[in-house]
Amino acid sequence: MKRSAALVALGLLLGAPNSFAGPGEVTGVSVLPGSGRAIVVIDVRGAVTVQDFTLDNPSRVVIDILGARLRASQRRYDGEARGAIRNIRYAQRTEEAVRVVLELDELANYSLEYVDEEIRISFGADESFAAWSSSRIVTPESYASAPRSRGGEAIAAPRITQQTASRILPLPNAQDDEQPHITVTFDSSSVAEVAAAFAAFSGKSIILGADANAIIFAEITDQPWDVAFEQILNAHGLTLIESLDMPGLIRVESRSAIAARDTTEPLETRLFRINFARASSLQQAIGAVLTDRGEVVADTSSNSMIVKDVQSRLVMAESLIVNLDRPTLQVSIQAKLIFVNRTDVEDLGVTYDLGNPDAFFNEVVSRPDPTSAVPVDTDGDGLPDTQLAQDFFDPATTPFAVNLGGNSLAALGNADQQLPKSALDLIFSTAIGNFDLTAFLSALQEVSLADLQAEPLVTTSDNTTSDILVGQLIPFRTVDAGAQGEGVASTQFQETGINLEVTPHVTNNRQILLQIHAENSSLIAAASDLGFAINTQEANSEVLVGDGETAVIAGLTVTEITVSKSGIPYLVDLPLVGRLFGFSTRREERRDLLILVTPTIIDPPNQGFEVIP
Repeated sequence: MKRSAALVALGLLLGAPNSFAGPGEVTGVSVLPGSGRAIVVIDVRGAVTVQDFTLDNPSRVVIDILGARLRASQRRYDGEARGAIRNIRYAQRTEEAVRVVLELDELANYSLEYVDEEIRISFGADESFAAWSSSRIVTPESYASAPRSRGGEAIAAPRITQQTASRILPLPNAQDDEQPHITVTFDSSSVAEVAAAFAAFSGKSIILGADANAIIFAEITDQPWDVAFEQILNAHGLTLIESLDMPGLIRVESRSAIAARDTTEPLETRLFRINFARASSLQQAIGAVLTDRGEVVADTSSNSMIVKDVQSRLVMAESLIVNLDRPTLQVSIQAKLIFVNRTDVEDLGVTYDLGNPDAFFNEVVSRPDPTSAVPVDTDGDGLPDTQLAQDFFDPATTPFAVNLGGNSLAALGNADQQLPKSALDLIFSTAIGNFDLTAFLSALQEVSLADLQAEPLVTTSDNTTSDILVGQLIPFRTVDAGAQGEGVASTQFQETGINLEVTPHVTNNRQILLQIHAENSSLIAAASDLGFAINTQEANSEVLVGDGETAVIAGLTVTEITVSKSGIPYLVDLPLVGRLFGFSTRREERRDLLILVTPTIIDPPNQGFEVIP
């Protein structure tokens, strides 16, 4: 009963819509302008089966024409943008399948119909364009009016009928695999029955080894056929090897048989030229898939790899090189570094002087010294004579004076406190008897703002660090003891300023993972034997942004507030009026560093026509 069920499943597989309908030919591919549409026309002859699916990164619509041979001229697409279409590639994918790939700006709605031996794929298009054909140059007028021949038979121009299929993209089950999908169930099937089913579906030739024996239970639902086949074999200790000389020939053997043959099979040597990667960087990865007898050498002069091993391992090495040697995406990084330094200063101070004319020693208000010699002409001869200043004091003409205990009185308040570059100097003076009270008020308020901006732009490869420095290299000298005890001096350089290190990584969905190291450093004076120190602000971040979006790094902010107060004891601490009896200084300094990073993916140029594997 189980074997009968397996044969029924195999019969359903071979009779499914995915199977080949019969012999056919693809005779031409054209792109034509329609009424608000761009129409891709694939000319076919005979009975064929059509399958279509979509892929991302880049956006593509893939049309597989099963049961057909390619008879059209393999003329390269001219590269002109026609609506959403940017490039067309087509080739004989297998012996009985032709694949046509339409590369688009982005996935969009499209319709597909297969009538009158033509496959028509229609896209919306606002602009007009010139038609293109794989066989000849056409124009919309000539295509619409002139008859064409297919196989020697003249036919009328096709007409665009009502859409027979419409899809909103992206498809829910679209996968990034160009192989046709398969749905099949195996119930107690042998390896030979499974291999026959996949051979009929894929058009490949599959040969089983002598020890390829297993009973297989599997249910596959809408999966790429090659992935499904490989997973089924791996689950039963089997592996598949595709022939190096004949890509359509697959051999299925057990791992033990492959390992045994690797020890006796003759070695072959192949040269692989590496286009985009460095050969030396791939050497370790390629060596991991070789046998113990295998050997890989990287030639840096020609950027090539010389691989020596058995044929099966050469196939694995070639497949690995093809997947690793891909064009590396370039990322353009535009950074904006904003450095803002704001300083607020508030100073207020009052200096007092109290004294009489005898308090000549006062440092704030200058007074004559009574004991000092004053040049005075006392005898009238016109020549100055020396006389003491106290001799000019006449008690009869001196105003009423208040002396404490008959002694002179002098007082200084905040005499040594000076406010340089004050914005306001105010002097107040009053007389109390023979005493003068003088007050000096100084005030200053200062605000300074410094704004430094830098906008570097660099381009780097995916997973490659880009370093941006806006600053200086500070030299400093070190002295080391030599062999004989003598000093040996050397000069080194230290980077100071704004340093930004960015490492981009492009994800599969075209987002960019940024590893960012930001640093702001400056040279300051320090009480050390070197005489200076380096003030540093650092931040490390990892952010995920979209293509063309901006990542903001903030938080590198330093605020420094310094408040000092000095004055006459007790009086300076009085509420409200205490500031009138001393000097107060308040200094606030704020330093902000804001970094904006905008990465943009630079796609590699179109490689043009290529044979589709």
